[in-house]
Amino acid sequence: MIQGSGRCHYHPDRTGLGICVECRRVICRECTTQFEGINRCATCLQSRLRALEVTAERKEWTPGHVLLALVGMGLVYGGVLAMAHLAARP
Repeated sequence: MIQGSGRCHYHPDRTGLGICVECRRVICRECTTQFEGINRCATCLQSRLRALEVTAERKEWTPGHVLLALVGMGLVYGGVLAMAHLAARP
């Protein structure tokens, strides 16, 4: 396909409707998919969705989490002792 011909990159027999914002190719109505309010072709849409699906590996108990749990338990224990001490006063 000749760039800028106004014909769909994937279907040269069809008139182009828009341009994919990722690859800048002319695409027809069937090839256009709006995702996040932006026109993308099927190839670029798949790449975008794959990038969104990638999640970072979670580590359940890192040293920071253990420290935070210990500090939290210490605060709760200190609060219970303080309440018991105040309740024991006449």
